[in-house]
Amino acid sequence: MESPNEPHETMTFPETLPSPQESLRVFLIGLLMGTADGVPGVSGGTIALLTGIYGRLLAAIAAVTPSRLGNGVRAVSPLYGGISPAQVARVWNEVDGWFLVTLLGGISTAIILVGQTVEWANRHTPVLLFGLFFGFIGASAVILLRAAAIRTLPEILAAITGTVTAFVISGQSQALLETGSLPVLFVAGAIAISAMILPGLSGSLLLVILGQYTYMYAKLGDFLDGISTAVTTGSLETLVNAGDEVAIFTLGGLVGLLTVARIIRRAFDAYQQITYAFLISLVLGALRAPITTLNSAEYSVTWSVSTIQTFAMTALIGALIVFILDWYAVDIDLEAIR
Repeated sequence: MESPNEPHETMTFPETLPSPQESLRVFLIGLLMGTADGVPGVSGGTIALLTGIYGRLLAAIAAVTPSRLGNGVRAVSPLYGGISPAQVARVWNEVDGWFLVTLLGGISTAIILVGQTVEWANRHTPVLLFGLFFGFIGASAVILLRAAAIRTLPEILAAITGTVTAFVISGQSQALLETGSLPVLFVAGAIAISAMILPGLSGSLLLVILGQYTYMYAKLGDFLDGISTAVTTGSLETLVNAGDEVAIFTLGGLVGLLTVARIIRRAFDAYQQITYAFLISLVLGALRAPITTLNSAEYSVTWSVSTIQTFAMTALIGALIVFILDWYAVDIDLEAIR
């Protein structure tokens, strides 16, 4: 009979460690996904599909359930019969913990780096920035609509509904932004994070539609500055001021993975083509968003011949980038989404 003091339970957790080569590979894929999701019109889900981790990612996300999270909390709490390393390892393995943590590390790193670039461009060259986004979105719409092959009446109606929905909401994005309400940020986080795992649909695009894209990157920049200030001076004021909005957005994303993402998955299972037609048509309707943003009080762009030329040329560059990426990639396989 084994003694309770024997270390057999503690040996299970290290056994889940992947090789350094595998960790580096997953982290690099995370960097690619984060970079793609950091700009509107490009999908991190597509990167996951092309790199062969999409099925594993969906399985890992599906494994993160409230009951399993509860089991993990009980396993590390002394209030439920003592800490159980074996139970911690079991839950960690069930959710593919090392894979998720490494992938999220790469995604987070890329989003922070992209965010710093976007924040600078938003302050100094907004016409170039949103012109590039317009090109990204327009080219993505062409590619996605081609892949969807919308034919039946329900699919056509779903596509029209998606286009109109995105077009209308894009026109109200500034009003949503001006509210500055935490519920809007929570919903934006839930929707955007859920979209990030879908091939072809960009979470950043939905943030642009909701008027939260540059706003959240600015808040992320403030949050990072607050961390730096807290470390160097000990002052927490900047960190606290930006932290609540970043925290609410992140919480919305976590809730979205457990709820909205699962609803979308079930919709795909029941009405795959109709659901996909609706979602990708959001991209087409979102073409209004960059122009609406530049017309807002924050920018008040004057549309002269020079401005229009700059916007159009940058949009063309953005479209070419997406088309080149699509040329060297593969067509989206709708069956792989199931």
